[in-house]
Amino acid sequence: MSIDLRPAREADAGAISRIYNHYVRDTIITFETEEVSADDIAQRMAETAQFGLPWLAVDADGAVAGYAYASRWKGRCAYRYSVESTIYLDPAHTGRGLGRPLYAALLDAIRDTGMHAVIGGISLPNAASIGLHEALGFRAVGRFAEVGYKFDRWIDVGYWQKVFDDDA
Repeated sequence: MSIDLRPAREADAGAISRIYNHYVRDTIITFETEEVSADDIAQRMAETAQFGLPWLAVDADGAVAGYAYASRWKGRCAYRYSVESTIYLDPAHTGRGLGRPLYAALLDAIRDTGMHAVIGGISLPNAASIGLHEALGFRAVGRFAEVGYKFDRWIDVGYWQKVFDDDA
């Protein structure tokens, strides 16, 4: 399998929408409950770019197999050096070694923007995502009980954080 890590393009919005909508329909990993169109994804990509934040894609054998991006953590000015990170892989490509290099590339791109802290929110349970975050230097910093409701059940969310100054 050949892989290519690269900035996502507007032309990727359809593939990204297809990947994301699996998680919307079939999992608790996202709290969205309605599928998202390619146009919605393109708009989200443009908003991310407006803030100078990265949105990356990974191609496997020439097709988009996953994506990762950073978004503003909060709107208040004092939060301007903190972002939230997000990663999704096509379910056909999970467990194939794509997540770690994609997420590592995202973290490098975030660091290059001058950000100080990265926050990853994880719907629980999700051992694979916890393992990925911790392998890349994130530390568990909190858990909110029963803050999401999807598929007729309450869902906890854990937060992991990486502070770039901790890398030294």
